[in-house]
This record gives sequence, C-alpha cells and structure tokens, in this order.
Amino acid sequence: MIDPLARLVGELSRLPGIGPKTATRLAHHVLKAPIGEARALAEALIEVKEKLFHCSTCYSITAVDPCRYCRDPERNRKLLCVVEEPFNIEPLERTREFKGYYHVLMGALSPQRGIGPDQITLGPLLERLEGVEEVILATNPNVEGEATALFLARLLKARGLRTTRLAFGMPVGGDIEYTDEVTLGRSLAGRQEI
Repeated sequence: MIDPLARLVGELSRLPGIGPKTATRLAHHVLKAPIGEARALAEALIEVKEKLFHCSTCYSITAVDPCRYCRDPERNRKLLCVVEEPFNIEPLERTREFKGYYHVLMGALSPQRGIGPDQITLGPLLERLEGVEEVILATNPNVEGEATALFLARLLKARGLRTTRLAFGMPVGGDIEYTDEVTLGRSLAGRQEI
C-alpha cells in the first residue's frame, strides 16, 4: 500500500512547474492544514473538472457556452486575437487595450513534439474569419510561438486578412502568462503587420 503522503507528493509533482521539493513542501502544508481547508481544496479541484469546459466557439475556459467573451455584443467583431492557451486571455484582458474576440489554438506548432496543424484548433479558426478584418497573433515569443505565428500569417494573408503580431516589448523565450500588464499593453498597442 502506497503511503498517502508519498501519493500526494507524487500527484503534486505531476503539475507543471512543481518539482519534488515544492511538491513535498505543498504536501506538508496540506497535512498541517485543518481538515476543512484540505477538503475545500479537494472540492475546488473536483468542481473545476466537473463544471468548466472549453467554449465551443473560441476554446477559452468557461462554465457556460458560449463564453462571456463570445457572448459580449460590445466587442469588435472585426478583430480576432489568436492565443496559444486559454490562460493567455486574462493577461490580455487586464490591459483593457483589446476589445475584439479571441481564438485559442490549444497549443503551438512543434514538430519535435509531434504537434502539427491538425493538433491545434486551426480548422475552427479558419471557419471564424467571416467579417474579420484583422487577426492579431498573440503567440508566445519563443521558437514554437514564432513558428506558429509565421505559419498562421501565411495562411491568413493568403485570404486577404490584415495579420498583425504583438510588438516585442515582451522578452523572447518568455510566456504571455508571466508578462506584466504594462509590457503586454504596449505590445498590443504597438503590434505590427507581418
């Protein structure tokens, strides 16, 4: 029988960015916490899995379909911002600079990891382009994000769409998720056609 503490450490270690030392520290924190706090954490994890899903239009995380972004009639239907992951939307929203719609690719192209155009939401993106005048490519400024942006730019420009990329106020090799609002806001405001 596996030790419950070792099992918790093992499960926490599977989370991205959590190594064995951090997992051990978190497991010991949970062990010291009152049972109510541990139960609340467990219930929150289960609730997220049971009640949240991907929007059928843009693939953001939502509890209702379509999501709040896709339902908002105040947004500019002529602007579409393409991001890699659902968690990339919130930092862009915090800038209050972008008033269009979103599309989540659910990843980035990476031939080394076997991720090609069929493994991202490329088909649904292409189906959403009617009425769109500008597509902003907000992929991460790393090798995969750049390759994805260049691939998409070629496809979108061939369809006559204005295609822009976030300006490079963001660090190369970084993630949108960790970029501060000021830098991200400047990146949005200074985007350039590619």
